[in-house]
Formats: sequence, C-alpha cells, structure tokens
Amino acid sequence: MYNHSMVKKIIAFVVVSLLSSGIFALGGAFALNRGFAPSCGDFPTLSAASALSGASAWSEAFAPFFVYVPQVEPAISVSLKIDSAGKKSAEELSSFFMSRNPAADREKVERLARYYVEEGAAEGINSDIAFVQMCLETGYLRFGGLVTEDMNNFCGLGAMDAEHRGNVFETEQLGVRAHIQHLHAYGTTRELVNDCIDNRYKYVKPRGKAPFVFGLAGTWASDRQYGEKLKKLLFSLSVFR
Repeated sequence: MYNHSMVKKIIAFVVVSLLSSGIFALGGAFALNRGFAPSCGDFPTLSAASALSGASAWSEAFAPFFVYVPQVEPAISVSLKIDSAGKKSAEELSSFFMSRNPAADREKVERLARYYVEEGAAEGINSDIAFVQMCLETGYLRFGGLVTEDMNNFCGLGAMDAEHRGNVFETEQLGVRAHIQHLHAYGTTRELVNDCIDNRYKYVKPRGKAPFVFGLAGTWASDRQYGEKLKKLLFSLSVFR
C-alpha cells in the first residue's frame, strides 16, 4: 500500500520541476494508451493534449503509481443446447448467411431466417442451432446432393439414397417447421405445440436423446464430427458483426 502523503510530495516536486523548465508534458496519456490506469485515488486528472513532449520521462517518473490493466475480450455467449432460446434475430441470421454465400437469393434467406426464429420460438427450440444446421446441410442453399432446392427440405430429412432422396414440403415455412420439429424430437421430451408434420419424428427413440449439438453426431448424421462442425458455426455466428 502506498503512503499517500509521500505520493503527494513526489507529484508536487515533479510538476514544479516540469513547470520551471517550461515543459508541462502530461505524459500520462502516453502511459494510459499502453493500458495503464492510476492506482492511487489522489492522482491528478491528466490531459492527453500535451503528451508529445517529455512523455517518456514523465511515464518513467510515475511508473510506480500505475498498475497494468489487461485488455480482456468480452466472453462469447453460445448456447449448444437444443432445447433453449436462440440469441440472434432474423436480421442477424440472414446477414451471417449472406457473408458466407453472397450469391444467394437475399429475399429467400431473409424469409427463411424469419421462419427459423418464429418456428423455433413456437416450439422452444434454439433457432441459432437450427439455422446453422440448415447452412451446413444445404451448403448455404447451394444444395448439390440428394436434396434439391424445390423440395423445401432444409435439413436432409429422409435423404438416404437415390431411391429415397428425402421428404418434400409444400412451402418453405413447412420445411422449416419440420426441421424444428425433428430437432425437438432429439432435444426434448416435451410435447409439440403445433401439429406434427415431420413424418420421421416418431423414429427418434428415445425422445430427447441429444440435448446438446454433440449428440447429433452419429445419430442425426453419421459424421462423428457433426457436433463439432455445428459448434464451430455457432461460434462464428456469435462473433459475427
């Protein structure tokens, strides 16, 4: 602990010396710009306007009265739990998507993002997880596999081989709803709010067997890294601005 009386005397001596030599270089800004903050409540308020002259000498003289304040990045908040609320708005989801596939139909992406937020909220399912899963499954709506764009199947439901290319839904919203419902079967034992349109819902046994995205690896998809891929996308979404 510093002796405040001694600190005051030293400060007064240095300030008088600087004034008498015609230099009033308040180099505290020099130190502050490097992550330092006063450690004593009696320290005077400093201006950055005259920090150019004598800054080095000043900061060395007052170094004992500063403590280093590390620059800490804010914690990243990501929910990997399927049965939870999404954090991102439809606008944020669509902006993230367009940053990954600028050639996509923006109006369609915005519609889908809105459907994911609405349908996820209706069933209590994390819309962030569902949306990035759609990005992963469709290659950001590029498709190219068994499922084609006209099927409105955004998560590969029922897609197994050339004879079983996957389920077809009449509208985009119904396709999103079926996706949310299938995640519901994996993530929770609660009852559905809307009528079930996912004809594969009944095949998920036991219900709620994958409360977190990692549980979708080897169950929803055969890829053992499936959960890690979803986690990586969720972290990318969380820091996207």
